[in-house]
Amino acid sequence: MLPGWLIVGASFAYLLLLFAVAYFGDRRADAGRSVIDNPWVFSLSLAVYCTAWTYFGSVGRAASGGPWFLPTYLGPTLGLTLAWLVVLKMIRIARSYRVTSIADFVASRYGKSHLLGGLVTLIAVVGIVPYIALQLKAISSGYALLVGEHDPLFRIESQAGWWQDGTLYIALALAAFTVLFGTRHLDTTERHEGMVAAIAFESVVKLFAFLAVGIYVTYWLYDGFGDLYARAAAVPELHRLLAFDGAGRLGYGGWFAHVLLAMLSIIFLPRQFQIAVVENVNEQHLRRATWVFPAYLLAINIFVIPIAIGGLLHFGRGTVDPDTFVLTLPLAHGQSALALLVFIGGLSAATGMVIVEAIALSTMVCNDLVMPMLLRSRRLDLARERDLTGLLLGIRRGAIVVLLLLGYLYFRLAGEAYALVSIGLISFAAVAQFAPVVIGGMYWRGGTREGALAGLLAGFAVWVYTLLLPSFAKSGWLDPGFLEHGVLGLEWLKPEQLFGLTGLDNISHALFWSLLANIGCYVAVSMLRVPTGPEATQGALFVDVFRSGAAAPASFWRTGAEAGELVPLVARFLGQRRTEEAFGAYARSHGLQQVSELKADPELVHFAETLLAGAIGSASARVMVSTVVQAEPLGLGEVMDILDEASQVRAYSHKLEEKSRALEAATAELRAANERLKELDRLKDDFMSSVTHELRTPLTSIRALSEMMLDDPDIDVEDRQRFLGIIVSEAVRLSRLVNQVLDMAKIESGHAEWHNTDIDLCELVRHSGDATLQLFRDRGAELHLHLPESVPTLRADHDRLLQVMLNLLSNAAKFVPTGSGRVDVTLSCDGERLRVAVKDNGPGIEPAQQPVVFEKFRQGGDERSRPQGTGLGLPISRQIVEHFGGRLWLESVPGEGATFSFELPLKSAAGEG
Repeated sequence: MLPGWLIVGASFAYLLLLFAVAYFGDRRADAGRSVIDNPWVFSLSLAVYCTAWTYFGSVGRAASGGPWFLPTYLGPTLGLTLAWLVVLKMIRIARSYRVTSIADFVASRYGKSHLLGGLVTLIAVVGIVPYIALQLKAISSGYALLVGEHDPLFRIESQAGWWQDGTLYIALALAAFTVLFGTRHLDTTERHEGMVAAIAFESVVKLFAFLAVGIYVTYWLYDGFGDLYARAAAVPELHRLLAFDGAGRLGYGGWFAHVLLAMLSIIFLPRQFQIAVVENVNEQHLRRATWVFPAYLLAINIFVIPIAIGGLLHFGRGTVDPDTFVLTLPLAHGQSALALLVFIGGLSAATGMVIVEAIALSTMVCNDLVMPMLLRSRRLDLARERDLTGLLLGIRRGAIVVLLLLGYLYFRLAGEAYALVSIGLISFAAVAQFAPVVIGGMYWRGGTREGALAGLLAGFAVWVYTLLLPSFAKSGWLDPGFLEHGVLGLEWLKPEQLFGLTGLDNISHALFWSLLANIGCYVAVSMLRVPTGPEATQGALFVDVFRSGAAAPASFWRTGAEAGELVPLVARFLGQRRTEEAFGAYARSHGLQQVSELKADPELVHFAETLLAGAIGSASARVMVSTVVQAEPLGLGEVMDILDEASQVRAYSHKLEEKSRALEAATAELRAANERLKELDRLKDDFMSSVTHELRTPLTSIRALSEMMLDDPDIDVEDRQRFLGIIVSEAVRLSRLVNQVLDMAKIESGHAEWHNTDIDLCELVRHSGDATLQLFRDRGAELHLHLPESVPTLRADHDRLLQVMLNLLSNAAKFVPTGSGRVDVTLSCDGERLRVAVKDNGPGIEPAQQPVVFEKFRQGGDERSRPQGTGLGLPISRQIVEHFGGRLWLESVPGEGATFSFELPLKSAAGEG
């Protein structure tokens, strides 16, 4: 056993060491060299999650359920995988709008509501005070074990008065220590850098102490993990502690619920929110924490089951409380120094939780409960007080003392009752009620103050009915009859089987119903009405914080205040020196040298409000600023006008984005059109070159022959006749070329005339064959028509289609071999369209040359052997066929002739011309 003075002395020495670390951290922060601006410090400070309930209780739960203590640690591990989706956004919001607590976060999101902030504070106090009592119990129980007289298992169950109870003085000592830690002065950012440094240090201490006892039990008392597990496997009662038998006593639903509960707790416990969000100095530290903190949880739990097995093997079941194995095992083997180290580790875990939780809760009590009432009191008239920093610090210090005393009172009343033993998970379930309104507020603009109030009240009421009251009944404080028979004897109102839901443990059951009621009321009530102006604006700021950054609209306030009024207002709460430093930095950031040069525009008013929010919360800051600004905050109608303007600006922005996209598309189209124009320009040049070339040839012949006849009047009659024949032929050729060029131009420009009539295509093909028969005879070629007896009439321009047939037949006649040529024309109908195919036995066209034949002034085949032509017949023919909704194409195999085919729909789309 250890003497009491040694334990008390070692405890106070450790607390003084923590204070020294905190003092060092604050001094470094004041010097501008933050010691906590380090990802390792941030990651370790998150380990405030591991309290005395973790330090001692995990072994106790492992001794009864084996690995089923793990959901409490799997939840935070999984939760940090979502850190970049949720926690990062919380940090950005808190930094942008000077959020000081989770109550301030909720109040600020829903229109800066005092009522909502107060409700969150009350729920947090009700849920967390019993948890503080659990830490006091852990410290007092550990102390009792260490100072027990002759029996190391001796327990102190004092019946003396409260003034003789050492736990009271532990609570008072922790209260004093917390006051020194967290309320030495007010800070515009509401950060406590010294406290965070001390919490990171205590996380290392408790991990070291737990690993020390774990190594001692595993490798000193026994021969390692293998030896321990082999011994446990030999005892049937202990063998089950080593196996995952399905989902165990929790069931799969219970496992999911407990993991979810722990996942929410790592964010929404007031101390976790304080450390992870409010105290964060660099959001990039979150990246390191996503793997360091899970690694910490793994390290602090790696020896939990070995210690549990070692305690059960040594003491047996039922003789010693398994929660005390980390102390009783070293004591039973005479390792007093190790036991003292373990006690210091447990003290560290408990004090870390109490300090951060008390600071977080005292800030919430001050900013969201006490100050709103005081600021609205006309009798006190605090608006006229010159310096309120002492009042603020006094309220926070008093709140810390009251919270610790309430924790002690609960410990005194509960003792070993069920309500205290199970309070850890019960507290987790209480703070889980914050999740819907916080997460919903960050991602849903439609959330309203009434919806948040309804959700919190419904969820909290169900939590009280399904968890808190049953814990009181099991502790003997209430008649347990309503647990078995329900309220008023109604079976469906049994608190732990509400509405007949069975198969879940009490924690999972309460979590299901409370969150269902919470989310349902929050969403339903929020959807019943449109958010007010402040709610809608705050919602937009929170939801779009990554877009808006740290900028907040200053248009909530009208101009009218003077800088000389704002500075004294802020100084009442922050102190003159800190206020002057803040306004001086603001002036310099705007290119001014003196604070007096500042113009009291809405932006400056907003800056002052933000400073106040860091000290007294956003809702109270709004009230105080409204007492100085000559005009009151904008009314609902004006706010809605501003929001309408913002909506119009947003709509205009969307239109600009749409126009920008349309402009980009138009630019792409113009670019493509420009390329097309360049191509057309090139084609025009080619066209003009081809036309001039084609015109020059007959004109040259006509001119040369005409000059010869003019220069020699006595030329022979025979030669004159021959020359005149050539001139007439070239003139006809020239006329045909001009007509074709004009025809092509009219068709392409859409100015061609079309005279549609009902056409018998059989008759048209016969006509074209008769018209070209002499041409085939001159070539010694045969023309064969393969026509059906009749085909449906076609609505089209007779002369144009005849032009197509004449072009195809004359083209075929030019290329068939002289004396053995053959051209076959086939007409067919498939019920929907008519098809004409003109097949010759000429030389055919190479595949590379086939697309060329439909280009202007281009002809297929060998240039040296192909017959003379304008190169416009096929392009004109294709234009005509396509005008009537058809198509013209070529099929050819070199050496086997060519087939030109066109088809026309029986119901032509072309209108009357």
